[in-house]
Amino acid sequence: MRRLLAAGQVGPAQFRAALTDKAPSERDGWVDAVFGLDALPDDGPELPRGCVPYLPSPVHTLLTMIDIVGMQPSDVFVDVGSGLGRATTLVHCLTGAGAIGLEIQPALVNGSRELAARLNATRVSVVEGDAARFTRTMTIGTVFFLYCPFGGERLHQVMLGLAELARVRRLHVCSLDLPLPSCSWLTPVSSVDNLAVYRSRA
Repeated sequence: MRRLLAAGQVGPAQFRAALTDKAPSERDGWVDAVFGLDALPDDGPELPRGCVPYLPSPVHTLLTMIDIVGMQPSDVFVDVGSGLGRATTLVHCLTGAGAIGLEIQPALVNGSRELAARLNATRVSVVEGDAARFTRTMTIGTVFFLYCPFGGERLHQVMLGLAELARVRRLHVCSLDLPLPSCSWLTPVSSVDNLAVYRSRA
């Protein structure tokens, strides 16, 4: 499958069929094997105080999010705190959407860029930087994902940045294990397990 992805011989529908053909308990391991991901890396000193150490998003959560949002190839998925790029690359492979990872740790940024190159995922890119400063620059993003990366003032700054973007385009904001502060510009769409999906008001 890795060879077929790198050669551009597997489309989103084929990749999803291969993934969902696996038992739910086997899907995370299958994705890691296809992507060539091994043990979780150690977090570096660049991880700011108050930020959560890197932990990859479960495959079933990303499948649920994709279905609730109804993601299309025209979307651009932004993973805030993207780690090794597993979620960005997986969402791209499942939907054909563009995907951007936003990550502050250089070693994880390098790893995610290597993953995208390994799979020839040309619509996957990574931005190195602090989400509190850089989220508002993701002006082409349509779906933003936060897997409990941080809270407090840093989360407040990210939500302010997303509010600015929502003035220009309709957004979906998806949070996992992270209660979002009440925002007048967001409407709840769905809540499944610990995944909450919101849509910005027109």
